[in-house]
Amino acid sequence: MHATDWGPKRSKRVVVCAHGYSGNGRDFDPLAAALAADGYRVICPDFAGRGRSAWLPAVQYHFATFMADARTLLATLEVAEVDWIGTSMGGLLGMMLAAQGATPIRRLIMNDVGAYLPLDALQHIARNLEAPLAFDSLREVEAHLRHTHRDWGEISDAQWRQLARHHAVRSPGGGFRLHYDPKIAALASPMPMAPGLYFWNSWYRVRCPVLLLRGESSAVFPRDVAQAMLDAKPEARLAEIAGAGHAPALMAPGEVALLREWLGPEPHAAPGVSRDAHDPAPRLRTSRPA
Repeated sequence: MHATDWGPKRSKRVVVCAHGYSGNGRDFDPLAAALAADGYRVICPDFAGRGRSAWLPAVQYHFATFMADARTLLATLEVAEVDWIGTSMGGLLGMMLAAQGATPIRRLIMNDVGAYLPLDALQHIARNLEAPLAFDSLREVEAHLRHTHRDWGEISDAQWRQLARHHAVRSPGGGFRLHYDPKIAALASPMPMAPGLYFWNSWYRVRCPVLLLRGESSAVFPRDVAQAMLDAKPEARLAEIAGAGHAPALMAPGEVALLREWLGPEPHAAPGVSRDAHDPAPRLRTSRPA
């Protein structure tokens, strides 16, 4: 498992940014850079089969595996608590972790995902995973991402180029391919008769402060699902991102400012903590952002 590690390693405040189903940890570069400048340590993992993490047999790509990897990641960090920002699948993982009795999740941000995903939402995600096996250039990768991620909202041209660079790897046959295991796309297609995915049991058990983010035109996180979650947990907060569907990119200055404000005041570094205390376990490979 690979993770990108931003900010001071001695920081008392640690934020984990968990990507969506076909994303990777570098999707959070603008947000992570801003939080690191505030003094946070920000960990952006690539879950199995994505980014620079190892691929698995198809039968192992499920929530139990991702949850086990998330718990391993948190144990590796050797901190008492973390704030969790999760987009889509990453938000569901954060919710399930926060629902556990001895959870280390201090605050939770769920980006455009709720306690129920309707069938058409699953179909929407599956359609956006359809892609050629190879691209001749990064320009073609960028064009593909601009189409499949057109609901992400405000993204600058420079950020699109950066996304293309981190969503593509060199193909053995020449050119580029997308960064994730093709088996992930095949597994995303829902059963035709499935009504959707239910996570209400986890939502009812979450006790930490929660910020729900919703793209104003999102079909994956319908407004009635968001309202039902607030009805069950009135202390949670909801913010809608104008001009976005599924899922807000969290790259625009206003979106970054919203999260910085909600996470709280500038943290202070923990004195007397050696760098070795945060050295990764063999299973976790970390890199510092370029």
